[in-house]
Amino acid sequence: MADLSPQVNVKNIRFIGSQITPDVTDVSRDGGYSVLINGNIVWLYDDTECMGYAGQQLSFVSNTAAVSQPNQNISTVQDFGVVLVGEDSQGRKEYAILANDTVGTGGWIPFQPDELQFNDDNKGQERVAIWPGTSPTPISTTQAFLYAPLVYVDYQPQDPAKEYQARGMTLVKITAPNSGPIAMRQDELVIPGTQVAFGGFATLLGYASTADITRDSTVRDIYLLGAAYNGLQLARVNLEDIGSYTKYSYFDPQNLNFTNASPDLNITDVGQLYLPGTFSSGSVFYSPYFSTYLMIYMNRMVDSTFYVRYLDLNRPLSTFPTDPIWTERGKNSSGIIAEDVEALVKYAWSSEQTLYQSPQGKGGFNYAGSAHPEYFNTQYYAQSLYPVDTPSQRRRNAWYGSTILTEADAGGDGRHLLLSWTSQVHGGLDNGLYEICLAKVEFDSFPEQPQATSTASSTAVSTPITSETPADAQEPTNTPQNMVPNNGAAGKSFLASGRQTGYEFLTVFWGMGLVGGTMLAAHHLSQ
Repeated sequence: MADLSPQVNVKNIRFIGSQITPDVTDVSRDGGYSVLINGNIVWLYDDTECMGYAGQQLSFVSNTAAVSQPNQNISTVQDFGVVLVGEDSQGRKEYAILANDTVGTGGWIPFQPDELQFNDDNKGQERVAIWPGTSPTPISTTQAFLYAPLVYVDYQPQDPAKEYQARGMTLVKITAPNSGPIAMRQDELVIPGTQVAFGGFATLLGYASTADITRDSTVRDIYLLGAAYNGLQLARVNLEDIGSYTKYSYFDPQNLNFTNASPDLNITDVGQLYLPGTFSSGSVFYSPYFSTYLMIYMNRMVDSTFYVRYLDLNRPLSTFPTDPIWTERGKNSSGIIAEDVEALVKYAWSSEQTLYQSPQGKGGFNYAGSAHPEYFNTQYYAQSLYPVDTPSQRRRNAWYGSTILTEADAGGDGRHLLLSWTSQVHGGLDNGLYEICLAKVEFDSFPEQPQATSTASSTAVSTPITSETPADAQEPTNTPQNMVPNNGAAGKSFLASGRQTGYEFLTVFWGMGLVGGTMLAAHHLSQ
């Protein structure tokens, strides 16, 4: 099919370097997702292994959290739940994150008693993991939610395809008081592991459908993107019914409506997929710079590459008078705002375009790519998320990232975008080491509408890439933090056993960022 959408132009990409975690002695972790809550950017991570100066394992946690604040070095985060665990042979103090003592029950996102018992009974063989997998969605300036996958990790599976088995998606409420970020589980599971992992790729909060004139104007709908084997699927539910899976409805791409029939994971007919393609991790968000939604993601080609699509408001899926509201150039021909999430089912996405090929670590390909629109953007929140008595001129959040780019020099909210990914510093079955890396993209404006092309994928043109790490992003001198030893950690973890180069199953489904519902069957704790 000819792509009628113009390309996104990228002016510059700046590699910033590794994320710095000065509160722990040494850390190996993957993931890296974020949300702005109560004036703090809360970062979430998947498996986190803290190590001592000699590379020995001090602790292992299924998921952890950290905080970034305004005017702070963009590369530095303050980990939550760090404690002194002892000293090494030279008397140097060693710090780590402890799963049960300081960050919750089993992890920052807490485990339930049966899950903890299962992990205790099966140490070294199998465990339940809770991985954030995607960035949370704010429902106000002080609260957010997240659909997080619960996964069974089998350290030595007889069948490699069963190394990771989905239990389902759990709902997490997130707040960030001054004492630190808090995660609370809302019941055990919302979405069974046999279903598409809705919410595992991205979720967005928006106005109620324009087709339902009986609903109150304060009603909000949640749109949930989840990955099936051959592309993304989309579900919708009212915010008040978020915990009731029986009240979810599912987008039918052929009839352009929502039904009660949940899609099958194995659909191969592209006409039955919301967006065909391969997706492993990503972010979907409203860009005030482009005045539409962007999708930034990595696919399953293990090529360390970020891709971009945008919702093209010049390509409505229905034409007037079939849909008199969602017309060319946006809602009532007047564009869209952040709350107009229904536009996701009213307009076509542009084709896949290469955004940035991130530099690989020595251990192999990068994964868990994500975008962080809280940075370089005072319009991160939709206007309706502020308290009703907030004056319009004050409905702006603080500017984050000023140590490398001031607001005055940015050229507008959302023109610059922070990217993160997991880099394999050292691959291997027993001593894999991982870190979060960062880069900043500077967009340019849309070019003129191009001639139709038969190419289904395109590449960003003339994008200068700078790899100099700015001074404020360098590792502080005379400190051991984030300095990864070559010998790795002695303990075997998912980080050490699951991210090895050359596996085939996980190259298709990385760490359940999307896999919450892509496995063949749920595996119950009682088994």
